[in-house]
Amino acid sequence: MDKLAIHGGKPASEKRIQIAKPVFDKKTIQDVEAVIRSGYLRQGPKTKLFEDNFAERVGAKYAYAVYTGTAALHVTYLSVVKPGDEIIVPSFTFFATASMALHSNAKPVFADIDPGTFVIDPEDVKEKITAKTKAIVPVHLFGNAADMDALSDLSEDHGIKIISDSAQAHGTEYAGRDLGSYDDLNCYSFYPSKTLTTGEGGMVTTNDKELDRVGRLLRSHGDDGRYHHVMVGLNYRMSDIMGAIGVNQLSRLDEFLKIRRHLGKQYLEGVAKIPGITPQKVEAKVNHSYCYFSSVLELDEFKCTRDEFIEAVNAENIDCAVHYPVPLNMQPVIMDIMKPEPCPVSEDVSTRIFSLPMHAELTDADLENILAGVEKVVSHYLK
Repeated sequence: MDKLAIHGGKPASEKRIQIAKPVFDKKTIQDVEAVIRSGYLRQGPKTKLFEDNFAERVGAKYAYAVYTGTAALHVTYLSVVKPGDEIIVPSFTFFATASMALHSNAKPVFADIDPGTFVIDPEDVKEKITAKTKAIVPVHLFGNAADMDALSDLSEDHGIKIISDSAQAHGTEYAGRDLGSYDDLNCYSFYPSKTLTTGEGGMVTTNDKELDRVGRLLRSHGDDGRYHHVMVGLNYRMSDIMGAIGVNQLSRLDEFLKIRRHLGKQYLEGVAKIPGITPQKVEAKVNHSYCYFSSVLELDEFKCTRDEFIEAVNAENIDCAVHYPVPLNMQPVIMDIMKPEPCPVSEDVSTRIFSLPMHAELTDADLENILAGVEKVVSHYLK
């Protein structure tokens, strides 16, 4: 058995393999320079071009850009809820999915996840619906897709909106349909770890003309004309520098997806040969976009904790991260202001989840080294 790098052995990879890496080309740099030289830095023609191209790419009637993915959630929540309304969110995701409900004077209600797919469980959603429920927020976690058939049925049966959190799901398809093409509201993030990035940035897509109109007002001070305010809005506008980056990133989406899906397939084949690791399950209807490659450790098969495992993998020159170590229903601030119901699957998965490197500049050779490093660590710690 090879000696672990954490114990002084030779790392599996000679170079550091990053968990995520934004990828830009020369044209992007040139276009950003052109925007700077133009002096038109605020939201303008480049942002509009990005919006139009994004709507066309996902198959939506409308798309409007905002400053962050969190802003996308906030604006969409404000578009559909009133104070005291409830929004059902998964308990296993990033904090903004719930915190923006609170910032909208609504109550986040936590539904548990499926133990295999890590996405919201429609059966638990069904149990959480009340007369106050105004929206269900499936998070298409890591690039996987929630069960949109079951959630759409619940939406229709109860007259509630679906606000998809597609922050990590650029290009993900469900039953051959891009997640951004669904009728109500679909939110994206362009944070640097995402498949497409503008540094920060976000996008909202919809097929509803009125929801598009309200969202555009909310992102820009509720202003429908110069210094003429028809609602209390915010300043969530995207800059044209970000818009220029977004146009270029979007033009390469198919290229990025091809690489990520190839890597995802290689990961699945490689991890299948390593005991004690179970990758995220992908249902037959889902075309996963692999924003992240995430798995769980079967800890009862190991003589180490999840954190000790990650520390050992990191020492092999392989970045290894946790998304997310504390479920939302157990976050301190949530427990301070409400008494959420237990979400046992989320609470279990959060103790076992880990993610391996995934980005468009990752090579097959990098992947071989990653799998070799993980197998090395597994062999050392397996009971």
